[in-house]
Amino acid sequence: MIRFLTLICLLTLCASSICVAKTPRAKAAKKSASVTITPFVQRGDMEYVLLATNKTGSMQKEMNEAGVEGYRFEGTMGGQTSIGGNESVVIMGRPKGGKTTASYQYKLLATNKTSTMQKEMNQAAAAGFIYRGQTVFETTFGGKEVVVLMEMGSGDKEEYQLLATTKTSTMQKEMNQVAAQGFLFCGITVAETAFGGKELVVIMRRSR
Repeated sequence: MIRFLTLICLLTLCASSICVAKTPRAKAAKKSASVTITPFVQRGDMEYVLLATNKTGSMQKEMNEAGVEGYRFEGTMGGQTSIGGNESVVIMGRPKGGKTTASYQYKLLATNKTSTMQKEMNQAAAAGFIYRGQTVFETTFGGKEVVVLMEMGSGDKEEYQLLATTKTSTMQKEMNQVAAQGFLFCGITVAETAFGGKELVVIMRRSR
């Protein structure tokens, strides 16, 4: 009888020890399971200008005027707006209040013959300009043009390779051949040009 009571006491003590040991772990598990979510804070230290025109020639002038005021290229798109029709649209931004001493210079290259774009890009690169973006503008005078926007750089100069094909199946092969020479991907557009028809246009670059 004494042995039986002793056994019961031992079992009771073991059970109590297990419960005590589990409690901190359970609390720790609950604590680690909680996730702290940081709310998104909208930054209000930037201001923007939107430039829209159906003349690619005047777009470069407007971009450089904004660049003198400290605005820098953010993005571009060509398309049809409800008011202006077929327009090229560029967004530029700067620190709010114009609190900057920076000044930016741009060159806009536009052609409906993709075979000449690479030559023009490398000529601009030799003068210190670097690639910033590309799109297709359908303008009143030039028709559907492949457009590349370049910004005057402050570092090493670059050189560019433009790949254009109507067959997407061959683009991967061409890109890897150029990549083997040290070129990196810049951007891509699908352009319906006057000479090549619907072309997939890829631009790649490398440091000189």
